Amino acid sequence: MANVKALFNNYLNIKFNRGLPAVPMEDFEYAVLEDQSAELFFSAHEHETFLAWAEELQPPDPQYGDPPNGKPILSSYFHQLDVFDEQVFYYVHYTINSTTRIIPLHPYNTMNDRMKNYCFFQLAQLSYMTMLNEEQKQQLKDFLFFFFLYAHPVNEETLYAFSFQDQSIVHAKTNIRLEQYLSFYHDYFFEHAHNYQDSLVLAPEEINACKHLTLELLKTLEGKSHKLAMPQEEGLEEILRLINDVDHFLHMYKENKLAFFQLLNNMLLEELSNPYREHCMSMLLQNYAIYILNFHFDELQALVEYFQDNPLLCKFILNKMFADTIFLQKIMRQSNIDINNYPKITQFFDEEAKRIYLD
Repeated sequence: MANVKALFNNYLNIKFNRGLPAVPMEDFEYAVLEDQSAELFFSAHEHETFLAWAEELQPPDPQYGDPPNGKPILSSYFHQLDVFDEQVFYYVHYTINSTTRIIPLHPYNTMNDRMKNYCFFQLAQLSYMTMLNEEQKQQLKDFLFFFFLYAHPVNEETLYAFSFQDQSIVHAKTNIRLEQYLSFYHDYFFEHAHNYQDSLVLAPEEINACKHLTLELLKTLEGKSHKLAMPQEEGLEEILRLINDVDHFLHMYKENKLAFFQLLNNMLLEELSNPYREHCMSMLLQNYAIYILNFHFDELQALVEYFQDNPLLCKFILNKMFADTIFLQKIMRQSNIDINNYPKITQFFDEEAKRIYLD
């Protein structure tokens, strides 16, 4: 079975130019393309990618053209499925597989790329946390899965079509588990590959490799697989421990929040000398937003009070949290929090944060 941990390490190595040797993967390997994107290719099929194989098989959009009169290809497995549902399942399938793609970043996609990958990583951790109760975990699952889809981005219909039931992602209208649908989907093309010779270039065994990887990505997303871990780097040991073990982070903050603020202070006084270090700092600050401020927003005033004598650091921290993502925007909206009531915070906002939260 494909190894998501190896894939994840290779993904980070390429995305952040870490310069490490590639970790061997079963069936697939990364290649960097001319536009500096990176795709997961079949090891034995150098012209076909994991993400693109199903694009030629995308069902026609039933909202365009003549009224739909066909049936979904899996209608014999799922009698409650219609062609509109089939389209939504396709979009979610593609969204999950596209977590393997590395795209060139520009001002219009950087935030979405950051949010989608952050949500994937955090969803993989939630099942292992003990310092959050089940209600808090469920709230975070819904929050993170919403943004995982939103940041892809998907259309509005797809955005609200699925939800977590316990530890499975389920299509609300049909009550079909996504894992079951994707398993049958790959089995169908495995068994009927000879009927799709004009649009399907993969051999049946390669379709099977796609099935294994897609389901492993889904199980990671659902928290049913081994949790992911950001790889180690010299000088980041304590930061990475907080990122990779949220229970440790929550315990540290509960017992001695000043120690957490001091750790932030020390890291920011050092030069964030490479993209991976910057990414880890951004992740830690988003963890503070998601796991602390999401439940106790007024804790932010303690952070501002600690850093108020160093306005440059305080401004950097606040704008990373508020403008790297729009997580806090949704958190405040859900809790009916008006940021204008916190002038000691907004005084540090840069132009981007003002645009998002004050305009």
